[in-house]
Amino acid sequence: MQINVPYGKEGEKTVTISDQLDTRFLEANEVDIQDPGMLLDQAMTTPFSSPSLTDFLADARDVLVIVNDATRPTPTKQVMDVIYDQIAHLPVKFIIATGAHRGPSPEEYLQIFGDHYEKIKDDILVHDAKKSEDMVFLGKSSNGTEMHVNKAGVDAHKIIIIGSVEPHYFAGYTGGRKSFLPGIAGFDTIEQNHKLALVPEARALALEGNPVHEDMVDALSVVKKEIFAIMTVLDKNHSIYAVTAGDIHDSFMAATHKANEVFAAPIKEKADIVVSVVKFPGDIDLYQAQKGIDNAKLALKKNGILILVAKCRCGIGGKAFADLLGSCDTPQEVLDTIEKGYKLGYHKAAKMAEIGIWAEMWAVTDVEPETIEKLLIRPFGSLQEALDTAIETKGDSAKILFLMDGGLTVPMVD
Repeated sequence: MQINVPYGKEGEKTVTISDQLDTRFLEANEVDIQDPGMLLDQAMTTPFSSPSLTDFLADARDVLVIVNDATRPTPTKQVMDVIYDQIAHLPVKFIIATGAHRGPSPEEYLQIFGDHYEKIKDDILVHDAKKSEDMVFLGKSSNGTEMHVNKAGVDAHKIIIIGSVEPHYFAGYTGGRKSFLPGIAGFDTIEQNHKLALVPEARALALEGNPVHEDMVDALSVVKKEIFAIMTVLDKNHSIYAVTAGDIHDSFMAATHKANEVFAAPIKEKADIVVSVVKFPGDIDLYQAQKGIDNAKLALKKNGILILVAKCRCGIGGKAFADLLGSCDTPQEVLDTIEKGYKLGYHKAAKMAEIGIWAEMWAVTDVEPETIEKLLIRPFGSLQEALDTAIETKGDSAKILFLMDGGLTVPMVD
């Protein structure tokens, strides 16, 4: 049997395995796709707990549009196609909600905005979490997080948020409140918020009792702004499946139900070997592709082998996360080090170390093998080599699962 899996923007990796092996495939669920223009128009005219977009903008003195960076598959350009004519006559600024990520490359500006980029490029702000002079203090959250947010989000008369909602391994879901925290929050605020990811309640699909989510909601509660949120839910092929709009909380919650229909994927039993494929654009670096490791653990047996397949186009990503993993000889040492003091990025290392205690992590990436090896991950030059070695290790009776979009799909054991 020959299996092709996506690798990078347009490439793929091919592997051949025996038909006699117990091999299964898990993808996001099949859903019916309707005309995206119709879905967007419908959401703008009949939003949740809000006037229509036209009425929302009727008395706007100025507008700030918050958009995701290039690490998310958000169809910002398609949303812009629908709303641009309604905002073009207003004083409007766009801010890229990078959180603690880097700003976009020239190619990534086009990935985000498409043909609109040339028209609006002089009105685009790129959030820089480390520029303290750009931040405004909003107070403390109920968890004690000191909330500093980009003043552009505080100064604007009205705000439009363009986001996408999919499972997130410690915030529960992306989208909605995440546009403010971490989207346009200060570095120290993001660091304090992400430290909360170390608790068990911070996990995919979980909102109630999740302190990371609660922090994000608290940040929004003190932003006394009129906000019109536009949330998209994509299918496994990144086509628009659903659009919700209006009140930021109500539209977000409605979108989470739609996201579950796509990404909460049932399995009958766990596997001995899980191949987790992280698609573009989530494969930008290992820091982002780690989501494919965390989701895949839900389908992996104890003492199993998890093989990450992700191009990691821009290398490792987060420095603190890589430095911590690289300085430790064992997963337990990583966790012990975090106990002594937290830095932003350590939550990623912690999630990986927790898996490393009970399973093996292997990877097929474009990153230099010696770099990957320092991060408690065993590198392989090809998927064929990795899978052959895993089958040899686990035996011909091993159950194998290909998680075809590991960055987004959440396996759910029936």
